[in-house]
Amino acid sequence: MKIGLVSPYDLGRPGGVQDQVIRLAGWLSDAGHEPRIVGPGIEGPDGAILLGPTTVIPANRAETPIRLDPRVGRELTVALFDVDVIHVHEPLMPAVSPAALRVEGPAKVATFHADPPRWVRRLYRHGRSGVRLAVRNAAVITAVSPIAGSSIDGVVEYRIVPNGIDVSRYKTGPKIPGKVAFLGRDDERKGLPVLLEAWPTVREAVPDAALSVLGASRDQPIEGVEFFGWVGDETKENELSSASVFCAPNLGGESFGIILAEAMASGCAIVASTIPAFVHVAGRAARFVAPGNSDELARQIIELLLAPTTAGVLGAAAVDQVQRFDGSSVASEYVAAYEDAIARR
Repeated sequence: MKIGLVSPYDLGRPGGVQDQVIRLAGWLSDAGHEPRIVGPGIEGPDGAILLGPTTVIPANRAETPIRLDPRVGRELTVALFDVDVIHVHEPLMPAVSPAALRVEGPAKVATFHADPPRWVRRLYRHGRSGVRLAVRNAAVITAVSPIAGSSIDGVVEYRIVPNGIDVSRYKTGPKIPGKVAFLGRDDERKGLPVLLEAWPTVREAVPDAALSVLGASRDQPIEGVEFFGWVGDETKENELSSASVFCAPNLGGESFGIILAEAMASGCAIVASTIPAFVHVAGRAARFVAPGNSDELARQIIELLLAPTTAGVLGAAAVDQVQRFDGSSVASEYVAAYEDAIARR
């Protein structure tokens, strides 16, 4: 099957949707299909069809790189003319995704990823007919989690197909006592300032505690903290595999929590914010704290660092629970969606 995977976000910049599009292409290829990645940007993964430079706009408390050129529809028609199905991610995000849904011929599948802000949810509710019209060409609609799907409850029918990771790529130890890891962009909603506010308390209780910050940097050094900035897969996997505790202090706006899945596959004990997406992914394999509560965050981290046996039990539960998000299973669910879309065309 020839499958066009369309991202509305810059393929040359890190992001959850781009990451899933690229991973899904690999899983589909491994299963014998012919995926083709299409999206904006001036650089991206090997073989991707790039649609040109993007504009960064603030959305959902993050910097969002999208292509706004209305002429992108013609480029998409050329890029996708011979595929069997077009899989459009974030179908309402301008301008690439709506244009991809309008490409004539192939069957369409649309996937909602985001946990949008309240004003967007209200817009979906009050503008049901407009949303339905916008995605009318999608024969099958999916959402990556119940949280992402809740924004379109009662608007359109959808099925849940979760995000995924290559579980077998992640190593589970040995763990370094006192080591904590954070992974995420330096966006407000990722909660890094909350963790850094909690960190002196952690160090006071556990003087040899060490924090690895993956994906963000700071100009001023902080005792016991190593800032890695952007990291590749090898560094990320090595740092997670050796961390006793993984901390996800995100403030909201998350629909899934792929960082939790990666840490779970690495056997980390998880301390995370009680946002619905994280509870959905980690469940019993995590300790949860209220978003923005640095005191409680510090307390939970300290408890796990001082009780390595408890941390080990949580890490083992995490490894067991993350199997449901393995990429081969996710790809199979999408292939079923593609086949249904082709049958309904």
